[in-house]
Amino acid sequence: MAAEQQNARLWEWRIKADLSRGEMAKMVNLTHSGIKYGLVCDEERIRRWETGEVSWPREPYRLALTELTRLAPEDLGFTPTRRAIKACPELPPISIDTLANRTSETDPPSRGEDDVRRREFVGLTGGALFSAAIDEPGGDALDNLAMALVGRSSHADRPVRLGLLADAVATAKRDYQACRYGQVVAVLPGLLRDLQTVCANSAGDTRLRAYALSAEVHHVAASILFKQEDKGMAWLAADRSVQAAEVSQSPLVIGSSSRIVVHALMDGGRHRAATDFARAAAQRMGSELRSDASADELSVYGVLLLRGAVAAAKAGDRRTAVEFLDEAADAGRRLGYEGNHMWTAFGPGNVLCHRVSVALRLGDAGTAIAYAREVDIQALAINERKAVMLLDTSRALLMCGRHDRALGVLRAAADIAPEEVTGRPGGSRLLWDIGTTAPAGVRREVREYAAAMGVRA
Repeated sequence: MAAEQQNARLWEWRIKADLSRGEMAKMVNLTHSGIKYGLVCDEERIRRWETGEVSWPREPYRLALTELTRLAPEDLGFTPTRRAIKACPELPPISIDTLANRTSETDPPSRGEDDVRRREFVGLTGGALFSAAIDEPGGDALDNLAMALVGRSSHADRPVRLGLLADAVATAKRDYQACRYGQVVAVLPGLLRDLQTVCANSAGDTRLRAYALSAEVHHVAASILFKQEDKGMAWLAADRSVQAAEVSQSPLVIGSSSRIVVHALMDGGRHRAATDFARAAAQRMGSELRSDASADELSVYGVLLLRGAVAAAKAGDRRTAVEFLDEAADAGRRLGYEGNHMWTAFGPGNVLCHRVSVALRLGDAGTAIAYAREVDIQALAINERKAVMLLDTSRALLMCGRHDRALGVLRAAADIAPEEVTGRPGGSRLLWDIGTTAPAGVRREVREYAAAMGVRA
């Protein structure tokens, strides 16, 4: 494989960004230039760039690559074929308004445009949809996950290497953050059982590390189950995550697992309890934060505050929500960039995304949209955060009666993370809400889109 990668720098950037060729192609299409010029980048084009078959892409693609990577073409390993090319000018980050206008405020499409759009919709389903991935005949992936949560490992005498398990847990976390939920559900049962074996048959530092990994994988399981609205099993997984974190004796792991408890309390309608729990957990961490706090410490502390802000907003406590957000913003400034330490995706941009979410939950749709316009979507660390922010913005636009723009932003979320839209009951409900309250023209577009994506609307 390495022999094919004559443009090693582009390949290295993609691997560091944890993107497949197909995912990178979609992101190229979603840049400012990608939308402006209607670029149709695909996996094959990325392959040709990486293998050196194309040494200097055409200008629209160069512009799109510069916007996506924040690097000049030469810095990505491309070589001008004739003369030096001036560095691409800095272009504005991709905005909510640009995404919303992809399908709105235009004249009714002609029949030919309808056909093109329908083919585009069908193209969006190229990745396995979550429902198909986890419910294929004989798969029963969610049942397997449930059995792994409640059962006992039968592999006590099978050797399990902790290093390999750590790599597997990291891969599951990356897949979750990339919204590849079907892949995650398929591997979780085995991971849970193997970690149960190691936890029960190890001692010393190995045992502590095994429990830390168990806390992480149970956290992922709970997050997946909450997305599927399986509250009972999600609560069980959240509880197991916190129990394992306590045994690990790691303050960072304990703080990180506390996030899923806040989520569980919110999901059960216990918004005040969730707010108080988040406050207590954040205060425990905050009391030990030094001026030279590590990126891990700032990230876990900051994301606990963000969860607390959402919980307070759901409780109708505007003052507390703003206090949490402002304190998180200070932690984000101290960190200084969009990171993903301890799998938190924390940074200044994530704080801004939560301002969108909090404003929405407080009923301030206009304020939510105003904050969303400030978000640089490309700078966000993970696809799951991008998609959730876009779906919140779509809901805010719907609240303002902008059905066409709400659909445009929802489509952008599906471009980035198809399973976040098609595999979650909440995503299907949002599409349904847009379709049932929209004017006739938008309603027809919603029906066509839903049919192509394989969901009801």
